[in-house]
Amino acid sequence: MAKVGEEEPPTSSMNNPPSSYILLLNIMSKRRTWACLFLLVYGTLLASSWNFLNSMLSWYNLQAQQSSTASGWPAIYASVILGTVFGLLSMVAALIVMIPAVLVTWITIVVLLAFFGKPKRTLVVEGRKITREIFVFVVKILLKEGNVVAAVCAVLGYFALVRRNGTQGDIVE
Repeated sequence: MAKVGEEEPPTSSMNNPPSSYILLLNIMSKRRTWACLFLLVYGTLLASSWNFLNSMLSWYNLQAQQSSTASGWPAIYASVILGTVFGLLSMVAALIVMIPAVLVTWITIVVLLAFFGKPKRTLVVEGRKITREIFVFVVKILLKEGNVVAAVCAVLGYFALVRRNGTQGDIVE
């Protein structure tokens, strides 16, 4: 029994986090885990985008067969949809890569601030400001690059659909 004024030592359950948490932390701290996650997400995005591209081309073929006039509206619609989808997919893929990069940048800046002798309270406040600034900066870049990818895909898709439609008649395969 402890005397008055003495604290009892904390129990081992309070000091040790659950083993599942430690296992998850060990797995997520490995570089190869992030690389595998990146490849998994990219592979999923590529497979789904390939299926979407095939379904969009099938829709375009159906529209080209049904229309009696050589209208360019189905090609414009298909290219805008394709550009939008591929722009969003590129932003999602870049977001997956961005998370560990932003985390490393944030840790580096906070450690440098600590080396310069900032108090702990100041580190917390500065860390929150830095996190917000880094996140806003990276999201702006993501949106800008996603829009560029969307525009390029839409323009290339339109010219590809119109060119194929012109060389193969009304049916694009």
